[in-house]
Amino acid sequence: MAMSTSQARSEHPQPQFVRETWLNLNGEWEFDYDDQASGERERWYDGKSLPKRINVPYCFQSKLSGIGETDFHDIVWYRRSFSLPKDFAGKNVLLHFGAVDYHAKVWVNGKFVKEHIGGHTPFSIDITLELTSGENVIVVRAHDSSKDITVPRGKQFWEEKSKGIFYTRTTGIWQTVWLEAVHPVHLRRAMLTPDIENNEVGVRSFVEGWQAGAKLQLKLAVSFKGKPICEETFAVNNPVESRRISLNDFSSPRTPRLWSPEAPNLYDITLSLLQDGVEVDSVASYFGMRKISVEQGKVCLNNRPYFMKLVLDQGYFPDGILTAPTDEDLRRDVELTKAMGFNGARKHQKVEDPRYMYWCDKLGLLVWGEMANAYAYSEDYVRRITGEWQEAIERDYNHPCIVAWVPLNESWGVPEVLNDSRQQQHSLALYHMIKSLDATRPVISNDGWEHTKSDICTIHDYEFRREVLEKRYADAEIAVKSQPGRKFIYANGFEYNGEPINVSEFGGISFR
Repeated sequence: MAMSTSQARSEHPQPQFVRETWLNLNGEWEFDYDDQASGERERWYDGKSLPKRINVPYCFQSKLSGIGETDFHDIVWYRRSFSLPKDFAGKNVLLHFGAVDYHAKVWVNGKFVKEHIGGHTPFSIDITLELTSGENVIVVRAHDSSKDITVPRGKQFWEEKSKGIFYTRTTGIWQTVWLEAVHPVHLRRAMLTPDIENNEVGVRSFVEGWQAGAKLQLKLAVSFKGKPICEETFAVNNPVESRRISLNDFSSPRTPRLWSPEAPNLYDITLSLLQDGVEVDSVASYFGMRKISVEQGKVCLNNRPYFMKLVLDQGYFPDGILTAPTDEDLRRDVELTKAMGFNGARKHQKVEDPRYMYWCDKLGLLVWGEMANAYAYSEDYVRRITGEWQEAIERDYNHPCIVAWVPLNESWGVPEVLNDSRQQQHSLALYHMIKSLDATRPVISNDGWEHTKSDICTIHDYEFRREVLEKRYADAEIAVKSQPGRKFIYANGFEYNGEPINVSEFGGISFR
């Protein structure tokens, strides 16, 4: 089955962590179903060719994959050969997957190298020791249970045909696959935390391959629209280092270079790792100087009350399902959202492609980051959502556009949270886990109703009668005691404490 690779996504998949030396592996891969779950036993990872062809990064259920089949196939295999470019010579090679839904296993040249559980979050593998000169082969096995409703799945339906608010499943690879060449000692991650009161940015760096006694330095260079702002170099005495960098660039208190939807100002930052004075790694990134907070019952952006007018965006594409056909389609979604008068989006039941957040950062659109939920509660569910959600927060921490975290929606995954103490404790645990990872953003424990602890009280209300709405939202106390959709706003044992109130779903308007 031949197909054009011109449809494959070719842009850099991680715009906040860009190295010059990388290789995109999207395009045509060998592919097959494993309905009998015999592939591992038969060693499909060791030299076996696969009969079908698929256009990565589109799932087999999508039109853009070149297959477009929606029958249940819970186990699928991928195979692709590659040769390293010359500029990879002498370096370690990292294999990156943007997202594989749901349980991935990876082999390189017949050797097992990694498994990852979680359908919306990235993972990486140092495959240097498995590589040979000339042609190399990657094999991926993906297992995605179509009917297991304890798996975080968002709006992917557990029946064969889509209906109602649910859509076709996404199985296997659905975000970009790529290779990256790095020095054995390199930056694994960087956390960038703006502090607008002190005009500083906090930089927390994570170095892979660090060893005691190594003469390492990290050089930070910040610029704004091409103009150098500051530069600082410091010793890397530990694998994790933290520094606060003063920007000292505001020409006037009236014209600060803060980030907002109306003025999406972004600073560029280059992080260069030096060993014995020689640069061994360099990563390009960016950040926005912005603050989101709750003050006196109001949501504030950059210390000013700010009305969030958001659209509920599910990130669904008819031809690609969860995967946008092109990067331009992601940009266009942001542009259209702004053109319709919205200043943000609640990215609903999906951990979106980082390229979407990049365009929100660049063009100016607030985002509520939301986890793709399961539908039933169990011990397996708790383990699954906790691990994957932590990975999602780590991936997206630096995006200035993200102004809230939403781990749960409408009690999905915790259907008895109104009265069940275990499910209430789980909701609270997610709230506090997020706060332990990110102290800079508000958290909504359970968007829509049956809140435990939330920094914003959110209500889903599809009432259409004006007189009912006017009465229901006459004041805060009436609003939080209302029961839209016959649901209590707070779970039993929890109550409203003056938080901002946001009607985060309403209308349900359709165009005919």
